[in-house]
Amino acid sequence: MALVETFEEMYSWKKARILNKIIYEESNKSEFKKDYAFKDQIRKSSISIMSNIAEGFERASDREFKYFLNVAKGSAGELRSQLYIANDLGYLNYEKFKECFDLSSDVSRLLSKFMETLCIENKSEQNSKVKNQ
Repeated sequence: MALVETFEEMYSWKKARILNKIIYEESNKSEFKKDYAFKDQIRKSSISIMSNIAEGFERASDREFKYFLNVAKGSAGELRSQLYIANDLGYLNYEKFKECFDLSSDVSRLLSKFMETLCIENKSEQNSKVKNQ
């Protein structure tokens, strides 16, 4: 497996970046204009996904990295909930809702798999340390 050297290489971060751009473009439209609190909140959720992936990557340990990936995953869930609200209120049409929902779900799945990989690698590392002692 190829080693990822920067967070920008992570597929989950790339998808989160695309999602964030769509959220910003859509929330700049007139449907969102007067709902300042909701516009701000949906943007914060979207920003949080990619920001926490990046912050976790830059941390010193896999444990911290996993924590931040978990926060990013939580933000993806928060965003999906807000997408329902945006669709219900007519702020997003169904096509944009579905596109954003699918991207957010993909990011969440990718983060889950990555966290599982970190756990497996940590267990393997711990087992080899025990065997070598």
